[in-house]
Amino acid sequence: MSLTTALTYALPHRLLSSMARSLAYSDDPRVSRWLIDTVTRKFNVNLDEAANPDPRSYATFNQFFTRALKPGARVADADPRSLVMPADGRISQLGKIEAGRIFQAKGQSFTAAELLGSDEDAKPYNDGLYATVYLSPRDYHRVHMPWTGTLRETVHVPGRLFSVGPAAVNGVPRLFARNERLVCHFDTSFGPMVSVMVGALLVSGVETVWSGEEIPAYGDRITRKDYRGQGIKLERFAEMARFNYGSTVVVLLPPGVAEFAPQLGAESPVQLGQALAKLR
Repeated sequence: MSLTTALTYALPHRLLSSMARSLAYSDDPRVSRWLIDTVTRKFNVNLDEAANPDPRSYATFNQFFTRALKPGARVADADPRSLVMPADGRISQLGKIEAGRIFQAKGQSFTAAELLGSDEDAKPYNDGLYATVYLSPRDYHRVHMPWTGTLRETVHVPGRLFSVGPAAVNGVPRLFARNERLVCHFDTSFGPMVSVMVGALLVSGVETVWSGEEIPAYGDRITRKDYRGQGIKLERFAEMARFNYGSTVVVLLPPGVAEFAPQLGAESPVQLGQALAKLR
């Protein structure tokens, strides 16, 4: 185990994330301006494409971090059969779910059942496709729908809060199946689809458009919410959720329904709205 990986295990994840939350929501201008200036400079954040490009106009760091984009800054792929990229960021991995397993990094994998929280939830995705998109601190932090879907259920799976940066992905086994996450199940025209919002170190929350804040509160058991019959339908490319700091979204598709865009691969930089896959 490398020193970096050992440190990743040793860090007080929840304490650090709670502290980050307090800072992110502080309306003390000395705190918010310092954080905004530091992140903008360190990560070369492009504010020109923000709906509000003035960094001094955000009352808190969280407002800045979850900022909206100006109209037209991102558009959905023109092909109506394309599933669109759910977020800005970088492809961590994508491919076929082989023998129920999802590839994480060299020598690392985890099962779809571990990720989703149950064997039953994973069955529709046997031999299907997965795409893992990492959102860095410089990226737009709202997550959108790859395809039109009606919300069926969410599953809050408690867990750790490891970093999801490249070093942790390469060094921590089953990382995305161990971190706290919100699993969002949708019914679509081609069958089931799932988007998994994976929490991480310093992530001060995950919010959805239908329920508001979902993470925290930090739990110690799997919690399910049934939305069947409530008619929560979200269109392709519509916002579905947001991270209150950088993290990762994993999309799962059932077998035989789509093929990934051929130009995509591990480490590909991606933008919200570009083609992720095309229906067969």
